[in-house]
Formats: sequence, C-alpha cells, structure tokens
Amino acid sequence: MPAISVPDGRQLQVHEAGDPDGFPVIMQHGTPASGLLYGPHAELAREQGVRLIGYDRPGYGGSTRLPGRAVADCAADVSTIADGLELERYASWGISGGGPHVLACAALCDDRLVAVASLAAVAPYEAEGLDFLAGMGEENHVEFGKVAGGEPALRPYLEAEATAILAAQPEELVAVMETLLGPEDLALLRGGFADYLLESDRHALASGIDGWLDDDIAFIRDWGFALESIARPVLLLHGDDDRFVPVAHGRWLAERIPGVEARIDEGDGHLTLFERRMRETNEWLLAHA
Repeated sequence: MPAISVPDGRQLQVHEAGDPDGFPVIMQHGTPASGLLYGPHAELAREQGVRLIGYDRPGYGGSTRLPGRAVADCAADVSTIADGLELERYASWGISGGGPHVLACAALCDDRLVAVASLAAVAPYEAEGLDFLAGMGEENHVEFGKVAGGEPALRPYLEAEATAILAAQPEELVAVMETLLGPEDLALLRGGFADYLLESDRHALASGIDGWLDDDIAFIRDWGFALESIARPVLLLHGDDDRFVPVAHGRWLAERIPGVEARIDEGDGHLTLFERRMRETNEWLLAHA
C-alpha cells in the first residue's frame, strides 16, 4: 500500500487491484470508509481489464489529515495521485460520501479524467427544493443533527460511534445500522459483505475519526464547485429503497448535472449498488476510455 506525497507535505495512501495493465479507474470511498478494495471488485476488474485504484481520503487510514477541507479539495488530491502513478487517462467512481467527491473531480480535474460515475451520492445539505433528511434512517438524523452543531458536538458522537464499529463483529453490524437498512441491504449485510465493511472501517478509523468528521462537516458546507459546471460524461446510479441516502438526493442531482445519464434502480438499496452495479459501472466508464 504505497503512499503518494502531496505538494503541501501530506501523504495519501493508495491501494491497487485488478489488471495492472488495464484502464485506470479511481474509486472514491464512502463515509466512513477507506480506499481498501473489495475482493469481488478486484476480481471483476481483472476480468474487465480495469486497473482499480483506491485511496484513503485525508484523515482516514494512512492519509494525512487536511483540516477544514472542502469537497472540492479532493480534485487536487486525485490529480496528484494521477501524477504519481503516471496516468495518462483515467476514470473515477464514487459511492455515498464519495459521490460528492467524484462530482468535484468531474467539475475540476484536468482532461486526463475522461468520465465519472456517482453511486448513491448525497446532495448538498442546503439544496433548494430538497428535504435533506427526509427518508433517512434515524442514525443519519442523529449524526447530521450533531454535524449542524459543529465539531464540539460532532467529535464525541463520532468517537462513540467509531468505538462501537471497531468493537463489532460482522454479525453485529445489522444492529449498528438497523434503521438505515431496507430489505435488500439487510440481506446483503447478513452475508460476507459485512466482513469487507468492517475491514475497511477498521483501516479507516485506526488512527481516529478525523476523516469522518471532516467529511461530515464538508458535506454541510459549500462544496466549492457548481454542479452546473460539469462538462464531462457522468453516470448517476441510485436505488429507490436507499435509507442511507434517499433516492430524492439522486433525482435532485440528476436534474442539475448537465448531460447526466441517470439510472434509478428499482429494488436496490444503498449497499446493494456497491455489490451489484459494478459491472455496468465499469462497462460504462470503459466505453469512455
């Protein structure tokens, strides 16, 4: 797991899998999570000719914190990763909390980035015409209530949540996320997928909750770019039974991203997009390679 140096002195930890000679695709993880890559995604990447690259956002895992970061700041980090790995062209996808970050890259990265896919992305906190919390599970209502109170309210809450996550066994994750899980997500979490989620979270949170805290605060602030400025191909996927990030967020984003190809998947939840929709995501990104 190499680290790439950023001009300001920070380190970004990078993870790679799939076909080392394939087309590069950078994964932008959710919140909280890390750039550790999911085994079935790695196998699929090898099959489809994808060089799959993950990285820990600042403050998670092995990446240095960037206090006060905005969503838009990830574009410079992703460009630095592309420099460090000598990528001439690449694509990117992001899920959940990684969705706003991949959209920032779509708006701000240079022409080496050919296309992006946004899966189950959260919309801006003060999005006009959107009730941000409507349809979310109770855990998210509580968390974003703390976010609105700033770091003094949020930090102790996230520290307690991280302690519970780090102590959990795979079969206990259902209880940790209970109100966020629809039937499809619940079925998935009762399988081997829970092992991966815990591995990713344990890596992400091993050095503390700074990355999670900085993500949450960045989500409710100005993202630092305009969705309307995006001028490259975007695929947007969202499940209609998502209780982490309700489908209204996906529809709101789809109405504002120029030229977006939006696919609202009936019966999908939040986690199921990560499990079920990667083949079509890779196919779509590779078509723009």
